[in-house]
Amino acid sequence: MESNWATEHLQVIRTLMERATIYRRALAPVMLTAGLLGIAGGIVGCVLHFDTPRSFAIFWSAIGMAGIAAAFLLVRLQAIRAAEAFWSPPTRRVTQAVLPPFFAGLLTVTALFLPRWADPIQAWWLPSLWMIFYGCALHAAGFFMPRGIKLFAWIFILCGGCLFLVLSGLTNVPPLHYAHGVMGVLFGGLHLAYGLYLYATGEKSAPSPLDVR
Repeated sequence: MESNWATEHLQVIRTLMERATIYRRALAPVMLTAGLLGIAGGIVGCVLHFDTPRSFAIFWSAIGMAGIAAAFLLVRLQAIRAAEAFWSPPTRRVTQAVLPPFFAGLLTVTALFLPRWADPIQAWWLPSLWMIFYGCALHAAGFFMPRGIKLFAWIFILCGGCLFLVLSGLTNVPPLHYAHGVMGVLFGGLHLAYGLYLYATGEKSAPSPLDVR
C-alpha cells in the first residue's frame, strides 16, 4: 500500500515538473483576473462605503470567493479544451496544499461576527492576516508550480507582516474607508503585475495549455 502511494506521489511530482512551463502560462489569465477583481473591489468598496467591520469583511470575502470561482472556471475551461481531466492527481495535491491557509483565513472573518470583536481595529487586522495566509497558501502550492510563485508568495507575506507592524504602532487606526484602498493596491495590484509579468516573459515557443493532449 505504501509502495503504491509513493509511486503515485512521485508520478504526480514528475508530471507537475514536466508541465512547469505550461502551468506558468496557464497562471497568467488567472492572475490578471484576480488583479482586476481586486482593483475593482477597492474602487467599489470606497464608492459604496462598506465601512463597517462586518460589511468590510463580507464584501472582501465575496470578492475572494469571486476570484476563486473565476480561477476555477478558467482552469476548468483550459482542462476541457485540452481534453484533460480537471480533478487529476496534480490538482488534488495543489488543493490539499492550499486548503489549510485558506481555512485559517476564513476563520479570521468569522471572528468579526462575535459582538466583542466587531470594531474597526479588528477589521483592520484582516488585510494583513489575509495577505500572510494567502502568501502561505501560494508558497505551499509553489512546491508543485514554477519557482516564481514562491517569490510571489513571499511578497504577500512580507507586505502582510509590514502592515501588521504598522498597525501595531498606531494609537488611532484610520477609517476602514482606506482599507479598501490597501486591498485594491496590494491584492489587486500585485496580482495584475504578476499576471502581466507572466505574459511578458512567457516562452513563445512553449506549447499553449489549451493545446496540450
